Amino acid sequence: MSVKILYFASLRETLCCSEETLSDLPPGVETVGALREWLCARGERWSALRTGQSIRAAVNQELAQASQLIADGDEIAFFPPVTGG
Repeated sequence: MSVKILYFASLRETLCCSEETLSDLPPGVETVGALREWLCARGERWSALRTGQSIRAAVNQELAQASQLIADGDEIAFFPPVTGG
């Protein structure tokens, strides 16, 4: 399964990455929550995505919960909450 992941705002700065394409997710990484946990396991700076942090997710530009299934070709975005002024 191949997915494109986008990182926005402070996440982009912390991770030193604005986007990436993962062409082979490991078995068991089938939901937004599982993807987030797997990304956190990459190391220290990736802990910015850990559960409990105020991070939102979207799949194909629609807000998504941790239980949202992901499919081949999906675009998953992670971003901090944004407030308007």
